[in-house]
Amino acid sequence: MPQTDLEIVVDDPTAPEDDSPSVVSSGTIEIFVCLLLLALAATLGYDNWRTGASWESTGPEPGYFPFYLSAILGGASLYGLIVALVAHRGAPETFVTRAQARRVMAVFVPTLLFCLATQFLGLYVASFLLIASFMRLVGKIALWKSLLTAVVFTAIMFVTFDVAFDVIMPKGPLEAAFGH
Repeated sequence: MPQTDLEIVVDDPTAPEDDSPSVVSSGTIEIFVCLLLLALAATLGYDNWRTGASWESTGPEPGYFPFYLSAILGGASLYGLIVALVAHRGAPETFVTRAQARRVMAVFVPTLLFCLATQFLGLYVASFLLIASFMRLVGKIALWKSLLTAVVFTAIMFVTFDVAFDVIMPKGPLEAAFGH
């Protein structure tokens, strides 16, 4: 006999605290994103106008459709900006707390470093470092398991991309030392 009133709650020990202070409100983020999209629409609109956004005797110029798409994006951004400014007058709603931002940065910063490291160390070494460090530092997994997983995954990537499909991937000094 199932009981429908019984609820199973599983707590996440790594979940951010509920009482963490707010970093930024939802209204501020909405205004920022609308301004960013408006700037993008203006940039695209100008560039497509410069390219040619009219109709010639043979059909549309190269910037015709992109220009009008950027005009639509600009109009939608203006509408969103007005709505966000009017709604911003109310009580601020938290977009992200300090604890949540810390968790996001724990993923974003290593990923950004991975992108930078790929330029200098190559894809495979950077991937090895990213996987091993994520497993060890974020996942709190044993060092030997982290290193083994990173080696196996990187080897599978190398065999798949370089050997099987012969895809050109960013290489670094380690691959150069082995003649790849």
